Amino acid sequence: MTPEPEPFVPTTDGPFSRARLAQFPWWLLIILGVIVFMAWRIIFDPLYRNTFNTILQALSTTLYVTAVSFVFAMIFGLFLGLGRISSNFILRNLAITYIEFIRGVPMLVLIFTISFALVPMVARTFGLSNNAISFTVRAIIALVMIYGAYIAEIFRAGIESIGRGQMEAARSLGMSHVQAMTYIILPQAVRNVMPALGNDLIALLKDTSLVSVLGVREMTQVARLSVSTTFRYEETYFILTLFYLSLTLVLSLMLQWIQRRVGAKE
Repeated sequence: MTPEPEPFVPTTDGPFSRARLAQFPWWLLIILGVIVFMAWRIIFDPLYRNTFNTILQALSTTLYVTAVSFVFAMIFGLFLGLGRISSNFILRNLAITYIEFIRGVPMLVLIFTISFALVPMVARTFGLSNNAISFTVRAIIALVMIYGAYIAEIFRAGIESIGRGQMEAARSLGMSHVQAMTYIILPQAVRNVMPALGNDLIALLKDTSLVSVLGVREMTQVARLSVSTTFRYEETYFILTLFYLSLTLVLSLMLQWIQRRVGAKE
């Protein structure tokens, strides 16, 4: 008796298998399609091209504010996070009070308060005039003070994710608490919180648009000024959206690549 042929079962490991198609980053393909379409409009439409060139002039300011604010926010957030878990009663409660205060007030309100109230008050204390500190510097100070509180919680969670036994082992080897924290705990904590820090960097890049209320000539402010004279709302705000979308996409892909490289070395 001739055996019946086995029924055909489609393979699941081919290049066009259902599993591979489900894992394909279709969202990235769609976003790239939008970017390509907008690039085509910029190349062939003079109105889009002129608007693109206008906003492009403010790109450096946006990147500068983002980079400087994030670096100082990480430093400030690290000290806040260490204070948050400190055994010192005063330091711990001061850090908790600051973090909860910042997290409990809307960001735009904090930007106004820091830029128009706190910074001038400190400037007068040191005998400086109100105009001695530029609004770009005020914007950076505001973003550092705001994001420092959020980054502090990231560092706190990262430090607490390291087992207590590692601190005890370092102390048993003769290290001081500061040495153990610097050479044993923090390097591991930073690796653990890299994805969260990357998310905050992307959020900070987008939130630089809020400092346009201070008159800082970053991309959003330049776009608003351009609209007030040209009344080309469609071109201006589509191009502005394209800039932020492209920046966050590139930054997100770079951070994912860095995280994979760091993970591969572990």
